[in-house]
Amino acid sequence: MSGETRERSTRRLATIRDRLDTGMDRREFVRTLVTGGYAVGMAQFLGVEDFLSADNGDVPIVTALVREDPDDPWSLTERTRYVPAGWYAAVESAIELNERLAQLAFTGYLGSAVVPGSYQSETATVSVGISRDWGSVRDLLNQLATGIPVDIEAIFDDGGIDDLEDVGDIEDADDLESVDGIDGGRDSFEPRLVEDVHEGYVPSGVACETPTSLATLGPALYSPDTEQAFFVTAEHAFEGNPDPVGEPVSLPVRDSDHVSLGTVASAHPVEDFATIEPTGDIEPVSLIDTQSPLRVRGQYTKLGLADLMARGERLEKVGAMTGHTTGAIQGIDAVTCFTDDFCRYGQIRWGGQMDLTDGDSGSVSFHADPAGDDEDVLIAGFNNARTWWPGQSYVWGVGAYRLTELHGYHF
Repeated sequence: MSGETRERSTRRLATIRDRLDTGMDRREFVRTLVTGGYAVGMAQFLGVEDFLSADNGDVPIVTALVREDPDDPWSLTERTRYVPAGWYAAVESAIELNERLAQLAFTGYLGSAVVPGSYQSETATVSVGISRDWGSVRDLLNQLATGIPVDIEAIFDDGGIDDLEDVGDIEDADDLESVDGIDGGRDSFEPRLVEDVHEGYVPSGVACETPTSLATLGPALYSPDTEQAFFVTAEHAFEGNPDPVGEPVSLPVRDSDHVSLGTVASAHPVEDFATIEPTGDIEPVSLIDTQSPLRVRGQYTKLGLADLMARGERLEKVGAMTGHTTGAIQGIDAVTCFTDDFCRYGQIRWGGQMDLTDGDSGSVSFHADPAGDDEDVLIAGFNNARTWWPGQSYVWGVGAYRLTELHGYHF
């Protein structure tokens, strides 16, 4: 973002602050922001006072939903952080462009992702994958992407990936290494089984079994509508069953018989998760199985993930097969159209192909809670798949915020 644009953004903020009345209600507050040239996403504030207390060059965003009481999953509160107005404006513009691309779904569109830059750069890029000749979509993308950098990667039927020329706001795709042969050695993985079941709970990150496959058990997922806690894992773990509601899910225990966890209460193939209602003696808990168990304290918002990426923070996961790994965030609010006859929205790209293998689906990506205790973490998203084509290497899965927006569930 240019110096002139930053100055214009700061002047606009000052003008909006002059117009704000601390007694106005939220609806009027949002209307004032929108008429001042900011996107509706700017409404993610605690209130007018929070907005007024920021420096002229900063704006507050909601980065996470966090429990006030670690033991009370219904005590969620919004956590805010002040960020540069220019960076926020760049990220919102990239999110809006990403949404327009997904809505158009032009021929050859395979997906896209928002890539926030650092706070110092005050930039954000949209990465777009296409499966046809670049020249055929050049004009469309240049028209849509005015002022927003776009990285284009052409992924062809033979599995290759080409970097494309720099035209206007369109930037060359990064040079990425081929990952042929990355599947070597996957057969050596052994599933992480619980040693025993005690005290009526089991942490996430261990293996669970469906009638057709093995997957990873996620941490407790909560429904505010019923104030009920569910087990959760990947919906595609019920392969071959278009409606797995009522299917049993069990917990394999080392040197012992399987233990029943419950039956599928709801299945969501697009977001790729299934909730399991407990029917036995084991209850879902907000714990992740590491050497010292981690406690889930809440979840990140979309802008919270953008904030993590801007600060160069990494995500972690514990899968039933590959165990505990960490990796850099590569894109947020991604759209993925590679695998089915529909597109998946609200995706996170992070880490690399070796961070996930068959059986890890259902694990969650997470990051340490910066304001919590040492064992506290916040959930980023739900891991479902990995890239398999040469030239790109990441894990993808749906953001926790997307589950909340669409279905009301939260971690």
